[in-house]
Amino acid sequence: MKTVILAGGFGTRISEESVNRPKPMIEIGGMPILWHIMKIYSSYGFHDFVICAGYRQYMIKKWFADYFFHQSDVTFDYTNGRSDILVHGGQLEPWRVTVVDTGLHTQTGGRLKRIRPYLNEETFMMTYGDAVGDVDIPAVIAHHRKKGRLATMSMYNFSQNKGVVEAGKDGLIHAFREKSDLDGDLINIGFMVLEPQALDLIEGDETAFERGPLQKMAEMGQLAGYIHRGYWQCMDTLREKQQIEALWGAGNAPWKLWT
Repeated sequence: MKTVILAGGFGTRISEESVNRPKPMIEIGGMPILWHIMKIYSSYGFHDFVICAGYRQYMIKKWFADYFFHQSDVTFDYTNGRSDILVHGGQLEPWRVTVVDTGLHTQTGGRLKRIRPYLNEETFMMTYGDAVGDVDIPAVIAHHRKKGRLATMSMYNFSQNKGVVEAGKDGLIHAFREKSDLDGDLINIGFMVLEPQALDLIEGDETAFERGPLQKMAEMGQLAGYIHRGYWQCMDTLREKQQIEALWGAGNAPWKLWT
């Protein structure tokens, strides 16, 4: 089963890092967050990826073209009047990666529509190129198959991180208590499973997948939800990037499902 990763946006909320590179190429522990996301899927045996690129898409292509160099020691030998390159050791991932330029200003739905020819009209997975989590991918797939709908979307309880005030309709505060998982809202975190027919609901480049097709599928009763109860974190801001980086640096990264 192929995994599609949306990696084409401008990343304006983290412009300190994205001004010179695509947001998915921002590094966590010396490797792009895109690599971390792919490692999550690969740890479950899913190695076939389609990357929906856009903003500075050539940087993503070049990074994969030079991937072996990122993982190895290299000798550049010019002594014989030639440019010989000798790679020492290193480890390649068992990946097949298709990077598609889906346009600079294309919306998320439009990007998915553009890569449809690479999906072979088969069930596929999709997620965003700026968030990591210890999502049980096989469980999401099993839930999708059990429900038999066009799409399954993973959700996360984005709970409060402060104490909660309980107030009544009379305008009086009746109690203070610690936060609970029930205090948060379930949000879309990607890690979706989709049938190819779901892409029929995308009109064109201007279609945002979240505001159009997903809503239509919900109205049709064709959108299943899988609640993820572990760790998940997006990287919308520099502060969130630093939080993810700190976990990795401390050797306490919950999304590191590989050895």
